[in-house]
Amino acid sequence: MTSISRRDLLRAGMAGGVAGLTVGAPAFSAGGTRPILTHGVQSGDATADSAVVWSRADRPGRLWVQTSRRPDFRGSRVLRGPVVTPATDFAGKVRLRGLPAGERIFYRVRVESLERPGLFGAPVSGELTTAPDRRRDIRFLWTGDVAGQGWGIDPAFGGMRIFESMRLRQPDFLLHSGDTVYADGPLTETVALPDGRVWRNVLTDAKLKVAETLDEFRGQYAYNLLDEHYRRFAAEVPQINQWDDHEVTNNWYPGEILADARYTEKRVDVLAARARQAYLEWLPLGDTAAPIHRRIPYGPLLDVFVLDMRTLKDPNDGNTYADPSRGLLGRRQREWLIDGLRRSRATWKVIAADLPLGLVVPDGTTAQEGVAQGDPGAPKGRELEFAEVLRAAHRHRVSNIVFLTADVHYTAAHHYDPARAAVQDFTPFWEFVSGPAHAGAFGPNALDGTFGPEAVFVNAPPVANTSPALGFQHFGEVEIDGGSGELTVHLRDRDGVALWSRTLRPER
Repeated sequence: MTSISRRDLLRAGMAGGVAGLTVGAPAFSAGGTRPILTHGVQSGDATADSAVVWSRADRPGRLWVQTSRRPDFRGSRVLRGPVVTPATDFAGKVRLRGLPAGERIFYRVRVESLERPGLFGAPVSGELTTAPDRRRDIRFLWTGDVAGQGWGIDPAFGGMRIFESMRLRQPDFLLHSGDTVYADGPLTETVALPDGRVWRNVLTDAKLKVAETLDEFRGQYAYNLLDEHYRRFAAEVPQINQWDDHEVTNNWYPGEILADARYTEKRVDVLAARARQAYLEWLPLGDTAAPIHRRIPYGPLLDVFVLDMRTLKDPNDGNTYADPSRGLLGRRQREWLIDGLRRSRATWKVIAADLPLGLVVPDGTTAQEGVAQGDPGAPKGRELEFAEVLRAAHRHRVSNIVFLTADVHYTAAHHYDPARAAVQDFTPFWEFVSGPAHAGAFGPNALDGTFGPEAVFVNAPPVANTSPALGFQHFGEVEIDGGSGELTVHLRDRDGVALWSRTLRPER
């Protein structure tokens, strides 16, 4: 990833080829074939003064990004990006810096031929919103679980139309809560629906088998971007991405050896390394050398703490151990989260968890995939980590914590209260569940009583693996009022209809 300062920009403006990006300038030289961008544009991890822009070319070339505060690109800046090569599957990113806070930024990307400098492909345009540096209204969405359980893109059923409903909400950003792809979920050409209709998947080679090679993992992300709704949404709404299990394989953990006959490579660590590379190449994430867990500051009203509940995950067993050194987060991430919550001056602290806190998520008949295990007593197993986090936040008088998650393929609202819990040393909080975005619908899951959850709202399908054709696809919306600081959550269906809403008043 390449960034360029304002001073560097002036120098770059003198370099050959930059003029090819300005409005009205020639897009190509005499002779030669233009390079093209193959999968649109995306942006992500937007802060008050920076954002990441992503695109992919069809061949080696150099990316260039033009940015402006105006849709006509008057007064624009031109940034030189990286040379993209087969080493990154021709994908590349540019970190935009020095952006104005709390504004809509217009950008367009082109790729320049390496063989014929000055030969540019056609531009692809996008938009993004930067984080505010003062109190103002904020609207963002969250969901997860895309193209899972055999349900791919079927244009006759509207494709991934939930992304169009989300785009029309005009959010500041999307929090993608994991299962960004289903690398372990091959697609078949057709699926018979219960009512006699037939679901017909768009197919690519990468979606015909479980992903094992690096190219097969890359193909999972390329597949999602074939959908027009997904691609249009990605071009207009910046993302905050985290990963869960299906980016690699179902319910995976480090050190696991697969017994799944579909895999010739049984070592999950090998698969995870390839999957992580594809994830970092194909999504608009920031520093690829940095941990996946990170804090995204979003002005005085919001901090987003993005967790990584996979990289250091302990083996799935009964999850009733008493060893505090085990867990999902690891000691360093746990301490990072506690310290970040304590230091945060934002009104609301959103913890983006790719696994729910209180829902029991089994892995087979005896093992547990998630935090909870169904024992309503004192914290055990992975619950010990979150008991420590909640206890520390309570001790430091951290208020206004909200958990957002997906993973279980239905939508719900859970309120946690020590008055109902086996432990009392934490401050009451909410956990909101959404999804799937475009996958089989399931649920509901059982609640574990350790932290005193109450299911205030649940919307789940009547049968497991309900098709997207029958609904039960969901996204959540969070609105924070810039004046009062009140946070309102809407749990919405595929068409954007609010199924349930609740306004939370901030504690001072």
